[in-house]
Amino acid sequence: MFDKLKSMFGGHKAEPIALGAPVAGEVVPLSEVSDPTFSQEILGKGIAIRPANGRVVSPVDGEIALMFDTGHAVSINADCGAEVLVHVGLDTVGLKGKHFTVHCSNGDKVRKGDLLIEFDPEGIQADGYDTITPMIVCNVDQFGSFEPKTGFTANELESVILLSNK
Repeated sequence: MFDKLKSMFGGHKAEPIALGAPVAGEVVPLSEVSDPTFSQEILGKGIAIRPANGRVVSPVDGEIALMFDTGHAVSINADCGAEVLVHVGLDTVGLKGKHFTVHCSNGDKVRKGDLLIEFDPEGIQADGYDTITPMIVCNVDQFGSFEPKTGFTANELESVILLSNK
């Protein structure tokens, strides 16, 4: 009886959906990214991380929608319904795969924490590129709320975005 009353009066609140940090490092707002495609949220809302190492892990359980041939970015269709883009560095597509090693393919099922990409941050910077790594939820409008967590140094998979269903 109490469960029925709770559901009638909104007493049961759905657990938020947590997206983990795809890379370890300093988590900053997208507004700090110098590329307007990210800072103006053209692709969606998210966060950015100044990477502490050269590993990208899956922030969610899901399926690889697109692993870019150059290894600089990956798009994941998360089991929770989120379309997540992780983009290593700015304009790094210009490196044509140099400094990147890919560990998954289009269509692969991935679990939160699976290694997706390894990259050489020092090599990327030496070639004149910024390594800041945005993580975007491209379909954020399909969720009831979006809560970014910034202003701290995250470990891999530490919660950096909370979503709730509508």
